Parts: sequence; structure tokens; C-alpha cells
Amino acid sequence: MKPFLTHNHTKHTPSVLFKLALAGAIALAAISTAQAQSSLPDDGFVDVPGGRVAFRTFGEGDGTPLLLIHGGPGGTSCMYPSTLQGIAEDRPVIVYDQLGSGNSDRMADMQRDAVVPRFVEEVKAIREELGLDEIHLAGHSWGGAVAMEYLLTADPVGVQSVTFIGPLIGTERWLEDANSLISRLPETDQQAVHAAIESGDYSTEEFQAANDVFMGEFLSRGPIIRNELPECANSPGGNGELYEYMWGPSEFVSTGTLRDFDRTGQLSEIDIPTLFIAGEYDEARPETMKEFQAQVEGSEVEIVADAGHLVNVDQPEAFNAAVAEFLASVDAEDSNAE
Repeated sequence: MKPFLTHNHTKHTPSVLFKLALAGAIALAAISTAQAQSSLPDDGFVDVPGGRVAFRTFGEGDGTPLLLIHGGPGGTSCMYPSTLQGIAEDRPVIVYDQLGSGNSDRMADMQRDAVVPRFVEEVKAIREELGLDEIHLAGHSWGGAVAMEYLLTADPVGVQSVTFIGPLIGTERWLEDANSLISRLPETDQQAVHAAIESGDYSTEEFQAANDVFMGEFLSRGPIIRNELPECANSPGGNGELYEYMWGPSEFVSTGTLRDFDRTGQLSEIDIPTLFIAGEYDEARPETMKEFQAQVEGSEVEIVADAGHLVNVDQPEAFNAAVAEFLASVDAEDSNAE
């Protein structure tokens, strides 16, 4: 359901945990509302319910800005500035660390703050603070759930399109897909995963080894080099506690507050241009993306070859080309309609 998390065990040596989105490292400075209204700032903080969230803007093209919601829960946004440069050639791209992780404030009360409607409020606050009257919206993994909820509940005037990147739209469907992929692992790894699910013990060496195989197949197809993405090298990290509170102990079991999340039956209510994009080997399976696409009138689906759930990391050129083409086509239609 999420890109992975890096967490610094020491100041300079991040290591990969399988649970969350790649952690973000952004040097940020606070900005005033007046600055945000006069021009789109490079980085800063936005006040949201529960604290402040850190954001970063890159790209200076004339296209309608893209606001991207990262995965998790408890993940961060640092992998995007270096892997969305093709999209940023045509438009500003805004990413942010959700409350609870990365450079954003930690949650004082998870029971109050770790709920989907509050994450929707983050999107509303960022748009208002930065003067984003018109945007394209994108959600990656768990960020797709936030994007979906925003579209359904926030009366999102000015959202020109939505891009779902390997999205979580319903927990039950996600679990079905994740568990179906176990059958593609070597037999010994399948046994280790099933044993962990049955016992609830995900700390065994056998499960960790099996999980590494799973993530190498379906999270990211290439070797994940710890310092390959410089923005992430000195990150304050993500939030495993938040992941477990909202999702659960592993990719294959959900025991958290998202256990009953399901918007799959409301996909047909989306009435803006929509793109579903995922990797060929994505945890969010291509077959599922095609089923989702069939429920949204006029929507498109793009499956990127030889890529996993971190499709923008595995195949950045193909990913950027597909999303950039989609956004440009929507911009062109909007311009012709004026």
C-alpha cells in the first residue's frame, strides 16, 4: 500500500524498512500567507489541524500545478523531487510530508489526528495557503485513498484531474491483491509469510527474508541504494507507529483504523479526467487498476513495464512521460474550452 520508508539509525546511515513510504529530507523554512499569495514558494510549512506540515515546490513551467499526496500512512515525500523532474518541466509540482512524519510535526493525539478526514483537511489547508485555485491532484498508494476521499467529501472546486498511482481505494481489495502475490514467491518464502500471518509474529528471520523477496519483486524491481536519492540521505524519517495504528503489522494484514476503508463502490462518482498508473509488478495489481478504470467514465490506465509499486523510482522516464502527457492533454482541453 505504500512506498517504503528510510529511517536513520545513525545520522548518516539510513536503512530500509519495508513498511512505509520513502522518508523525506527537505530543508524547510516557514513562510507567511502574504508570501504564498504573491508567488508560489519553494518550501515552507502550512498550518493544518494538529500542527504544521512541511512542503516543497519544484518546477517552473506554465502548466496547472500538480499537488501530490505521498504514501504511507507515516511515509514522506522525499523521493519525488528527483523522480518527477519530467513532469516538473511543464508545471510546478508540490509535495508535502503528512502530519506525523518527515519534516512535519508529530501527532500529539493519534486517536484524534490519524483519521482520514483530517488528512483531507491537510489538502484543503495547503491549497488555501498556497493559493492553488486550480490544480491537478495525484495520490500514490495510501495517498490515493486521501485523494479519493478529498474528491468525494471536500467539494474540490478547481481540481482539473486526478492521477491515482498504485492507489489504495479499498482495504479488502488491497489485501486480496497483496496476499495473491504471495503465491508468486518461492515455496519456502510463502511458508514463512503464512506462518507470520498465522502467528502474528513478523520479527522472525524467515519472515524478514521472505519479505525482502516480496519487496524486491513488487515494491521496487531495482536494487534500492540507501543514498541513491540525496534528498533522503539525512531524513528525520517516517513513522512506523502511525503505520501500525492506521494500517497494521504488515502488508498482508490490516488491523488498524483503515481496516474497513472502502471507496471502490464510489469510483463511478469521479467526474474529472482520471489516470490510473501502476507498475507491471505493482502491489496494486494491473488487473485491479483496469477494473478501477472501467468504473470511471472516460478514464485512462497506464501500466509501466518492469516496474513495481515505486513506479516513479523504477522507471522514472516512462512514468514521467505518461503522467506529463496526460496532464498536458487535460490542460489543452481546458484551454480550448475557454
